[in-house]
Amino acid sequence: MTFRYDFAPTPFGDALAVFSDEGLVRFDLSESDDPSVPWLLENVASQLRAVPEPDPGAADEVTELLDAYFGGSPVRFHDHLALDWRLIDGFARTALQTITTIEWGETISYGEVAVLAGRPGAARAVGTACRLSPFSIVVPVHRVVRSDGTTGQYGAHPERKRFLLDLESHG
Repeated sequence: MTFRYDFAPTPFGDALAVFSDEGLVRFDLSESDDPSVPWLLENVASQLRAVPEPDPGAADEVTELLDAYFGGSPVRFHDHLALDWRLIDGFARTALQTITTIEWGETISYGEVAVLAGRPGAARAVGTACRLSPFSIVVPVHRVVRSDGTTGQYGAHPERKRFLLDLESHG
C-alpha cells in the first residue's frame, strides 16, 4: 500500500490531504498556521505505519469540491471521493458513516446519531468519534450538535463549527 499527500486550501488555512490506493485516508485541518509542520505528517505516518510521499496535485479533486462547498453548494463529499476508513473502526466508524447521511443545512444531536448508529445511549461515544474523525469537513461532524441545540465543540475551534453551520444555513 502506498500513501501520498498534498494540501488543499480552506478558509481555515491549508488542510493536509492523505491518500491511500483506496482513497482519501485522512483530511486534517492543522492547528498551526503552517500545515506542513512536521508533527502533523509524523502523526499520520505513525497511524498508517508508513510515510506518505508528497504528491503535488493529488488534492485537486478535493480542492474543487471544497471550492464548491465553501461557495455555498451542498456538496456530499463521500458521493465524489472514495474514503479509506482504515484509521477508525468499531462504533466510531459506524457513527461517522451515519453522520455522512446528515443532509446539508440539517443538524442532529449526538444522541440521535447514537440511535441511528444502533447504540442508543452512546451519545458520548458519538462525541468521541466526532473528535477523532480522520475526515475534517469531508465527514460533516459539524452537523452534530448538543441535545439542547447548541453547537458544542469542534476540536479547539468551536468558531469553525459555527462558520460551517452558518455557511450551510444560507446555502
